[in-house]
Amino acid sequence: MPINQNHLFEDLNGIKCSIVEKNASKERVDFLKPILEYNRYTVIVVPSPAPKNAAVPVPTSPDQAIPLADPLMPETFTIGVTDVMFNPTNAIFGRLLKAPDGRTVTLAYWQQKESVPKDDIPYFNNK
Repeated sequence: MPINQNHLFEDLNGIKCSIVEKNASKERVDFLKPILEYNRYTVIVVPSPAPKNAAVPVPTSPDQAIPLADPLMPETFTIGVTDVMFNPTNAIFGRLLKAPDGRTVTLAYWQQKESVPKDDIPYFNNK
């Protein structure tokens, strides 16, 4: 069990992992996985379990089949890395991650608010 909620651990496919993000979309996985792999982390991606408060479809008659997947519920994933020392908050604000083009990953780039990482000037020197 983690000491604080900002550093989560979980077993993904039987491997102890540090959680990078939960309930991530397929597009988010496609964005984060290359960044983490470029920084030499082993990335594990598994489908997220359905929410506990999701309604379970109940057939109205015995011959009616239960649908396997709800088309309204988007498919989400849990992203983890096998390095349990990894903490995404510390990695971003500590400027430890590099984008595949060699620039430092900024918070805006990580949150996909920028299409490319801006300059390597720390926020406290940016005036």
